[in-house]
Amino acid sequence: MGSATLPFKTELKQILDIIIHSLYSHKEIFLRELISNASDAIDALRFRALTQPELTEGDENWKIKLIPDKEAGTLTVSDNGIGMTRDEIVENLGTIARSGTKEFLEALKKADAQQRPELIGQFGVGFYSAFMVAKKVEVISRAAGVAKDQAVRWQSTGEGEFEVETVEKETRGTDVILHLRDEDKEFLDEWRLRSLVRQYSDFIEHPIVMDVTREDENKQKKTVEETLNSRKAIWLRDKSEISEEEYIEFYKHLTHDTEPPAKTIHYSAEGAVEFRSLLYIPGHKTFDLLFGDPKRGVHLYIRRVFIMDDCEALLPLYLRFVRGVVDSPDLPLNVSREMLQQSAPLEIIRNNLTNRILKALAEMKQEEYDKYVRFFQELGVFLKEGVYHDFKNREQLADLLLFESTKTEPGKYTTLADYAGRMKDDQQEIYYLAGEQREQLVNSPYLESFRAKDQEVLLLTEPIDSFMVESLTEYKGKKLKAVDKGELAPGEIPEEKKKKLQPLVDYLKEKIPEVKDVRLSSRLKESAVCLVADDWAPGAHMERILKRIGQKGETGQFKKILEINPDHAVTEALVALLQKNPDDARLPEYGRLLYEQALIAEGSPIPDAAGFAQRLNRILAKDASS
Repeated sequence: MGSATLPFKTELKQILDIIIHSLYSHKEIFLRELISNASDAIDALRFRALTQPELTEGDENWKIKLIPDKEAGTLTVSDNGIGMTRDEIVENLGTIARSGTKEFLEALKKADAQQRPELIGQFGVGFYSAFMVAKKVEVISRAAGVAKDQAVRWQSTGEGEFEVETVEKETRGTDVILHLRDEDKEFLDEWRLRSLVRQYSDFIEHPIVMDVTREDENKQKKTVEETLNSRKAIWLRDKSEISEEEYIEFYKHLTHDTEPPAKTIHYSAEGAVEFRSLLYIPGHKTFDLLFGDPKRGVHLYIRRVFIMDDCEALLPLYLRFVRGVVDSPDLPLNVSREMLQQSAPLEIIRNNLTNRILKALAEMKQEEYDKYVRFFQELGVFLKEGVYHDFKNREQLADLLLFESTKTEPGKYTTLADYAGRMKDDQQEIYYLAGEQREQLVNSPYLESFRAKDQEVLLLTEPIDSFMVESLTEYKGKKLKAVDKGELAPGEIPEEKKKKLQPLVDYLKEKIPEVKDVRLSSRLKESAVCLVADDWAPGAHMERILKRIGQKGETGQFKKILEINPDHAVTEALVALLQKNPDDARLPEYGRLLYEQALIAEGSPIPDAAGFAQRLNRILAKDASS
């Protein structure tokens, strides 16, 4: 197949434009990205060769080679990994076929010059960072198992299009050739390359080599191949040998995060199943959690052979924010994803790692509370997801949760343990109210009787909270109770008043078919009415969430109960009007207004907003003219 010129896809054109015309700082990370890609290519071939050894062509001397050529002004990053076919090059280097691209572009445009190079790496398009220093980039690649005359050359200046042509290449793998700009020729100096490899890529398992000139004992100059990285897998080293800076650099190598992790867990286990692990708890949502389709963040190695970078079987889904490496000699090298799901040794590793992570979070909460608060504000939603999914560890997860409440200042938190410790002797339940915003909740009529009794109520303002409390039904023997659901302990309503108000209760039941029942309220002290769901039915906030996610079949089928305040002036006025003339035309209108008022109080829309406005305006007009 001959030469062809093809356009970049629109999103990639925009990314390249930003890279070429507005990235002037932190350029050196291009080398880290290209070396990382080369390492991934070698890992991919090593894994494939477990079942297809012929792909190695008898060469398992894995290496990544840097070739600076000052005369030509080029820097080549070469690997002997899996390589790419023509179709793969066009697909991988001509477009971005992943979700979140639009959001990534917006983030890239808003970021400052220092942040942009890191964003490129975080989004998985680090190859294009080459255009920060190169006026032209060539890629010559031959896929493993493909004839040498079926290699392909890709080249581009990054200005909107690229060329591909079929060429010959003696060896498998990929050469990335950067034609450097004059101002970036510093990256041809041996000392600069050596320094950058040590800074960013020292933990790469495969040797990163470069030909250098040395004098022998006879003062004769000769060229030798020097290995630039230590190659010692950090997770296999003893903790006493590793500095905090090394831990942080490896974390940044794994994640492209610019910030250090909140917690490092370096742990090895021996016994029935042996493994070593180096795990990191980020201090904030990493880029893949904010944009695109996040994968599990733990890499699996077996006897130092890289197997996969998103091993779903190593940790439960809700811990997908954890990053790191797990290496075990007790798993078969030819393991597949399907086999991993059924692996008993891996289940032991999974349980062990999960416990270690939850323990580390508990330690952070106990010993570094302010840091834990920052972590929870960013990533606490995943722990709440865990409460919903992980029955086995639900109690541990419950102890990690933070809540705002009617006893905390805005932006401050309490825990279930602290709440339980403050409960009054006669209080048997942990109360909570779910909604969109704290301001809305603290002024809710549902809290009136609790304020009167000085009882604390947890304020739940994240969508996942409603699902979480459906699973976390109790905490250390104390039931969790929604204050807008079910019937509270009856208040002291005199029998004479109940008898007096019963006609109004019966009338409203007949005139408001949208409600399941009408009853006198023990929770209202200031407001006239509120709507209450049954204990087993979804509350108003949950119904709104279900509607937003399209679960229409789950909403609208549960009628609520209208509670009326027996001591409110409106209640007394309506009872008097009903006694005076049961056929008064105003009564149905007033009853409808009460129901619509209750809808507003629970945060739900009024079905007939125009009718509500007309009814309200008639009352205002009459009152203003009297």
